[in-house]
Amino acid sequence: EVQLVESGGGLVQAGGSLTLSCAGSRFTFGDFDIGWFRQAPGKERERVSCFSSRRGSTSYADSVKGRFTVSSDSAKNTVYLQMNNLKPEDTAVYYCAADPPHYHCSGLGPWWGRGTQVNVSS
Repeated sequence: EVQLVESGGGLVQAGGSLTLSCAGSRFTFGDFDIGWFRQAPGKERERVSCFSSRRGSTSYADSVKGRFTVSSDSAKNTVYLQMNNLKPEDTAVYYCAADPPHYHCSGLGPWWGRGTQVNVSS
């Protein structure tokens, strides 16, 4: 079964940086699109980014564009989310999800990590 494990969350001051990791096992990253999502208390889940190694493309939500960057290490089956210039409104639980390409990172697939908490203090 596909497994995804996020790590790298923590507490950081506004303006700081964090790098999250999404390590996958029992599947080949190239066969899936990897989405980063976040959910803050009382808010709907938001898709932060969508990475497709097959298409060689990454898309970002407007709220993080220019501050967050996705990278990958295929040898480690890991996708990273580099988050710079963090703001208090970035506080959320961050999840990664693996979707078949035709799902277009909708998050409707069954493969999700358990999430990692990011707290940004003002």
